[in-house]
Amino acid sequence: MYLSRLSLLAATTAMLMVVATAQIGGQVLQVELWCVAKNNAEDSSLQTAIEWACGQGGADCGPIQQGGPCNDPTDVQKMASFVFNNYYLKNGEEDEACNFNNNAALTSLNPSQGTCKYPSSKGVNNGRVADATSTGAGQADMSRGGRPICNSWIVTFIGFSSLLTMTRIIHHL
Repeated sequence: MYLSRLSLLAATTAMLMVVATAQIGGQVLQVELWCVAKNNAEDSSLQTAIEWACGQGGADCGPIQQGGPCNDPTDVQKMASFVFNNYYLKNGEEDEACNFNNNAALTSLNPSQGTCKYPSSKGVNNGRVADATSTGAGQADMSRGGRPICNSWIVTFIGFSSLLTMTRIIHHL
C-alpha cells in the first residue's frame, strides 16, 4: 500500500514537472484566437466602436468598405468583428485590445466566411498582420505567434488536480 501511494506521488510530481517545463520554455501548445463582436452587443455600440477603430485606433478597415470582401451593411456584427480582430492583432494580442467597451471577446472558432478571411493570432509577426495567403491560412504552423495554452484554464486545472491528489496521498501516509 505504501509503495502504491509513493508511486502515485512520484507520477503526480512528474506531471507537475512537465507542466512547469512547458511554462518555463519547453514545448507549449498554442491556439489560434480571433477577437470578435459579442452576440449580445447593440448595433449602435458596434458602429461607434468601428468608427473609433477605423479612425483613431488605426485598424485596417479597407475590407469592410463598399466592394470589400467583408462589407455587409446588413450585418454590423460581422463588420465589427473583422475590425476588432484587425485592431487586436495590430496591438500585440493584448487582452485590453479586444474589449471595445465590453462589446468584444476572444474566440478559438474561426469567424471567416466566404471571401472574408480573418487573420488569426498565428498569422501575426511583430504586430504586423499578414494576409491569409501569406500565412498559409488553415495550416497548423505553430512557429508563429499564437497564445500559449499555458495561460489558460487547463494549466490551472492540472495544477489544482495535482495538488489535491498530493494532499490526499500525504494525508493517508
